Amino acid sequence: MGEFDTPFLGSAAIANGRLTRHDLRCDYQRIFRDVYLRKGIELDLKLRSRAALLFGGANAVLVGLSAAAVHGTKWIADDAMPEIVREGFLGAPKGLIIRGDRLNDDEVDETLRATTPARTAFDLGRRLPPRRAVATIDALSNATGLKAIDVDAIAMRYPGARGIVKLRTVLPLIDGGAESPQETYTRLVLIEAGLPAPTTQLLIRDDYGDVIARADLGWQRWKVIVEYDGAQHWTDPRQRSHDIERTAALEAMGWRIVRVDADLLRRRPHILVARVRAALRAAGAPVN
Repeated sequence: MGEFDTPFLGSAAIANGRLTRHDLRCDYQRIFRDVYLRKGIELDLKLRSRAALLFGGANAVLVGLSAAAVHGTKWIADDAMPEIVREGFLGAPKGLIIRGDRLNDDEVDETLRATTPARTAFDLGRRLPPRRAVATIDALSNATGLKAIDVDAIAMRYPGARGIVKLRTVLPLIDGGAESPQETYTRLVLIEAGLPAPTTQLLIRDDYGDVIARADLGWQRWKVIVEYDGAQHWTDPRQRSHDIERTAALEAMGWRIVRVDADLLRRRPHILVARVRAALRAAGAPVN
């Protein structure tokens, strides 16, 4: 990576003779005041968050989606706005969110200059719409090993924080086993319909105790699994062939399988619920 392939302070580059003002105008894109990046580099959230830290100065800390991104959280849109906490800022430039939150020392990862996973989840759960909050915190938990109890410990410090009631509804739904937002949304649809919460990434073993498959969602007791099929399950011939053989093997062992795709989840969730309910009922589960 080149010297100017990450955000930098234009004033510092000019002061030490690495660039001229003409260079900045012609060859570099301005992200925030005095913060630049070489032209031609696509800005994702991580790069814009680095730029936000430079803009905010030595005391700035990444929060929210920016903090989640630097902790390795997947599935965050690259066009999400970076967020920082910085004391003394009364207004934010276009494309940047500046929060006025109070942060305890143990809520900040000094190496990353970002809030810890627990504090990050505390903020996301209060500010994002509930379903999106669950999906994002699921992904954060998957990346960091975060547990809901860790977030609850932060929440107890701020009982009157804005959005705390919403956070309390989000926390019981967190499951770091989800490997995509679609898996999270599938799980939420089933739980909201009154079905028992499924296990995520359920390991299925043969008679010898060897793992032969891993299901997105399932109930070991009733031998019912729910599989979310992304596009590759339909367009990749090798994947499709593997899925056919895997399904046959699981069904031979007595497992019931309900398959989900994007259209079913988004447009016909009631049918998904009905299919899962029927499978559970047929397997002897006490569901209505």
